[in-house]
Parts: sequence; C-alpha cells; structure tokens
Amino acid sequence: MSTVHAPLPTPTEAGNTPASVAGGRRSNRFLSIAKARPWLLLAPGLAILAVLMLWPLVQVFIYSLQDYGLREINTGETNFIGFDNYVEALTNPTLWTVVLPNTVGFAAVAVFATVAVGTLVALLLQRLGTTWRVIVSSCIMIAWAMPAVTGTYVWTFIFDADRGVFNDMLQGLGLIDDSVNWFTNQWSFYAIVLLNVVHHGFPFVAITVLAGLLGVSKEMLEAAALDGAGAWRRFWGIIFPTLRPVFSVVIILSTIWDFKVFAQVYLMPGGSGSNRSVLNLGVWSYVESFGQNRYGFGAALAVLLTLALIGITIVYIRSLMKEDEL
Repeated sequence: MSTVHAPLPTPTEAGNTPASVAGGRRSNRFLSIAKARPWLLLAPGLAILAVLMLWPLVQVFIYSLQDYGLREINTGETNFIGFDNYVEALTNPTLWTVVLPNTVGFAAVAVFATVAVGTLVALLLQRLGTTWRVIVSSCIMIAWAMPAVTGTYVWTFIFDADRGVFNDMLQGLGLIDDSVNWFTNQWSFYAIVLLNVVHHGFPFVAITVLAGLLGVSKEMLEAAALDGAGAWRRFWGIIFPTLRPVFSVVIILSTIWDFKVFAQVYLMPGGSGSNRSVLNLGVWSYVESFGQNRYGFGAALAVLLTLALIGITIVYIRSLMKEDEL
C-alpha cells in the first residue's frame, strides 16, 4: 500500500502564513507608533509655539512688505511696496556706520567680557569649600535674577551726572572738577551698558563653567602641577580642552543675548533715539516703528535682526549636536 505524501511548504511559503503576516503588520504598526510618539507628545507645545511665535513672525514679515503707518492702521488698508523697506534699510548709511558697528562690536566685547569674568568666578568657586561655594553662588545669582530694567536703572543712578556715585567719587579724588554726563559720548555710554550686561550675565557663565570644572580630573591637574605647569598652562592645556563644549555653548548663548540687547540701551539716557550715535539694531527698529510711526520699515529691521539671530541659533544647534556626538 503506497502512501501519498503532501509536498512540504517552501521556506518562503512557510514564512507567509496568516499568523506571521499578521504579526509582521502588527510589529510594523507598533514601530510606526513608537517613531511617531515623540512628535505626538510635542504636538501640543509645537501648536502653542506656532500660534504665539510663528504667526506673529509671519505678520511682521507681511508688514515689512508694506508702507505701513498710522493711516493704514486707521483705515485697515494695505499698501504693498515689495522689498522697498529692505532696500532702504540696506542702503541707509545709518545701518553701516552706526547701527551694525554698535550691535556687532558691542556683542563681541560683551561676550568676551562676560565669558572671561564668569570663568574667573567659576575658578574661584572651585577653590572654595562647599559651604562658602553655596553662599557665594547664591549671592551672585541675585544679579542673574535681577530684571534687566531694574539693573539698568541702578547703573543709570550710579553714573548720573547730578547725583551719581561715580561722579562724586571722582570729584572727591580730585580727578574731575565738574560733573560729567557719561551718557552723551558713544564710548562711555556703551561702557556703562557693558558693565550692566556683564554684571547681569556672568552668573550664568560662572555656574555653567563651574559644573564643568567639577568634572575635570583632579589627578590630571595634580600631575601637571607636579610637572611644573603653572595655573595658566594647566587651564589652557587641560581645563579648556576638556570644557570646550561647555565654552562653545555659553559663548553662543551669550552672543544671542548680547546681539539683541534692548532694555539696557533703550532705558539709558539718550538710548531711546535722542542720541542717534548709540543706536543698535533692536532699538533702531523700535524707534522707527513707534517713534516715527513707520511700522513697515521697523518691521523690515526686525526681520533682519531675526534672520541674524536665526543664523546664530543654527550655529548653536550644530554645536549641541557635535557635543552629543562626543
């Protein structure tokens, strides 16, 4: 009696059973949900940001393409002129001779000074004991917590021509005979702004760099000291290379903050537009918009400032990505 054997399924046919196909589809579905889960969690926040930030930016760009003033506000009419506001801004001598030098030059000096002071304070905090480190850190964070408006009025009072402490001190030392108005000169004006910005910004740098310093190998520093390396050489040979990602982050963040500084300039005497030699990009945009009622031209200046900040932000994000790769 012969037996008829059914042919065995090929490996391909065996793998395509209904159960395996259903399991594959289910795993693919779970994988797609897992990939989409972060975006689903971020969706509410992204929607709020789009409403609160993206739409106003779009509106500012639309205004920058118009000759928008009080008449357009009252009538609701639109007067599109294309990119004429941008052409006027980029061909205006004030942009190249006053505004950009003040904006870029001040940002460069302020970032260098803020990072330098913050690093020195961080090195000091590293040498302190735990108790004094907490006390000193808490004290310097008061400057960080102080609003920019409050700090600006304090520095304005210190350098006031009539009642300022600085003038009284110089007169008491016999260095000057009469009170000096330090806010009329471009260099002394921005020197005061620099003191204000550095005083407000160095605590962030100090605490951030201190966090990195506490992770530097003490054995390497002690070995370098035994080999005769001084403090300066130990910093540039060991500390700085180790904390390079930290310094890149604080430098780029400080650049973003100092590039768009507004309150510290606008609230100083003469900084609101009466002294044209101290205008920076942010204040110039505000003065043209709300002082001259040229909202379209002011919007174009705001867009140019935003584009510059976006470029700096891209550099910041790329530095963070490189840090993660390390």
